Amino acid sequence: MILIINKNILNKIYREIKKYDKIVIARHIGPDPDAIASQIALRDSILLTFPQKKVYAVGISVAKFKSYGSLNHPNYEELNNPLLIVLDVPNMIRVDGIEGLKYKSILKIDHHPKEDIEGLVDWTDESKSSTSQMVTELILNTKLKLNAKIAENLFLGIVSDSERFSLKNTSYETFATVSSLIKESQIDFSSLYEVLYTRPLSEHKFIAFITNNLIVDENKFAYIKISDQDLKDFNVDAATPSNLINGYNFIEEILVWMFVTEDVKNNQYKISIRSRGPIINEIASKYNGGGHKFASGARLTKMEDVDNLIKDLSKACQTYENK
Repeated sequence: MILIINKNILNKIYREIKKYDKIVIARHIGPDPDAIASQIALRDSILLTFPQKKVYAVGISVAKFKSYGSLNHPNYEELNNPLLIVLDVPNMIRVDGIEGLKYKSILKIDHHPKEDIEGLVDWTDESKSSTSQMVTELILNTKLKLNAKIAENLFLGIVSDSERFSLKNTSYETFATVSSLIKESQIDFSSLYEVLYTRPLSEHKFIAFITNNLIVDENKFAYIKISDQDLKDFNVDAATPSNLINGYNFIEEILVWMFVTEDVKNNQYKISIRSRGPIINEIASKYNGGGHKFASGARLTKMEDVDNLIKDLSKACQTYENK
């Protein structure tokens, strides 16, 4: 049995799920493996436990995550006051796929700092490595059911968001949860690393392009502006840089690093930021972004704002270095 800080909240979540016949599960725009994995795993666990329920995982599909499972969008006009479960996102502006949905109540499970979403039942815990870890704890400690595919998705979400258990929000609870997940499901977890880390040669060349063109200033702040043409040249999409950014951790000359990706389709710049020391989410929040203390993002429409963000992050590095 894994250690649980607050089993009472798990029982509340289970009772809320049990109460509703129709449930919509949403996560943040521009999903990463943790968001997709936790969303699909929770949907499939609810359906496995309560086959009579109508449960939907919504949002824009991402081709590279198709192995996790398919999303299923209902006609919102035909739903009658469903439960909305929001995963891995603290603010409503970043929830994907709920336009036009009239829900009765929000249930929230998230490991980001609290912002404007607060569910009637709300489990927000910044100490967790990932939302997938939280969903795993929910399933293993309630009557929700688990199968091998659900377990595989949850393992992938935990490993991805903890960067193979190397990030600061990895704890003994993370390892205990994963151990229980593997013991309960008997999944071949070592083979799953291929799903996360096998990439086409074009993407490896793109990584080399980022490395060779990363600008590192005197304050140990690094950034790169990636144009739409750059994406086309390497045959990658606008979501690719944000999925590569954790690979630039542990570089001696860099404290904070940022990828700025031009997203022509949505007429914006996608910002991904990581830190090995300075707190960055407070800075990102000034630019309609946010996230964790050491992993944040934003979406901007003006290059002027991007340049101001660069200045603020560089200054944060300077202040941190001068402590």
